[in-house]
Amino acid sequence: MASSASADLATARLGILGGSGLYAMDGIEDGRELELDTPYGRPSDSLRIGRIGDLEVVFLARHGRHHTFTPTEVPYRANIWALRSLNVRWILSVSAVGSLQEQYRPLDMVVPNQFIDRTHQRPLTFFGEGVVAHVTVADPYCAALSRILEDVGDSLMPEGRHLHRGGTYLCMEGPAFSTRAESELYRSWGCSVIGMTNHTEARLAREAEIAYATLAMVTDYDCWHTEHASVTVEMVIDNLRANAALAQEIVRVAAQRVGNQRPVSKAHQALRHALMTSVESVPAETRRKVDLLTTPYWGAFTG
Repeated sequence: MASSASADLATARLGILGGSGLYAMDGIEDGRELELDTPYGRPSDSLRIGRIGDLEVVFLARHGRHHTFTPTEVPYRANIWALRSLNVRWILSVSAVGSLQEQYRPLDMVVPNQFIDRTHQRPLTFFGEGVVAHVTVADPYCAALSRILEDVGDSLMPEGRHLHRGGTYLCMEGPAFSTRAESELYRSWGCSVIGMTNHTEARLAREAEIAYATLAMVTDYDCWHTEHASVTVEMVIDNLRANAALAQEIVRVAAQRVGNQRPVSKAHQALRHALMTSVESVPAETRRKVDLLTTPYWGAFTG
């Protein structure tokens, strides 16, 4: 049985997911836009395919280029399926987050290494409808990809601002910001930052055997900090604008390193021991949906 880890990473692409305030990516050469349909509907926007250095990249604005999807409405499965269909095997996610601890200051950046999920209205899996898979997400971020972001970020952060290595990202449903009681609860759990999107992406990326890492841009202190105003959209946007150019430069340089290193990740074989249902028992319509992901283990579906 072939493993998807043995796929030819020499031709694989890097996906870049832009969040609030990052609706386009500068520095992509020879860019062209592609519209795709998927078994899970249409992605958030057209996908922009081009190059950064020698690496082919695919950029997608997760909320749409005009920010028309709430965090709950983002078509996460369509987005990840579309990226996987374009041979994306690594994803760099750029996201706005609030800080839950004093040391993570507005305009700092964080490369988290853990999640706590507090969402409750989203599909979190490609599986079901007659097929069961249980992937391992004990370490939901790719360590090799995160290390590239950390090293690049450290080298580019201006004086007085910091890039933090590791931390726990609390993923809330949104779209409203936290109550003070919620914010204090998440602080008591030891969470580092709070956002509304990345856990859903990371779970689906793991099922799609895509390595995933996040560059989290701190915009505010949520609402817990008595010496700072509670988070507002205006505050978020102002700090996002201040961070946008730096975030793009970090991602651009990180993409070049991914192109040079083409790191192998545990995520690249996440389904190897995860599929529980025998192929003969899976309904044909379900096979059509998951065939992109399961072909290395079951063979291509011809029904």
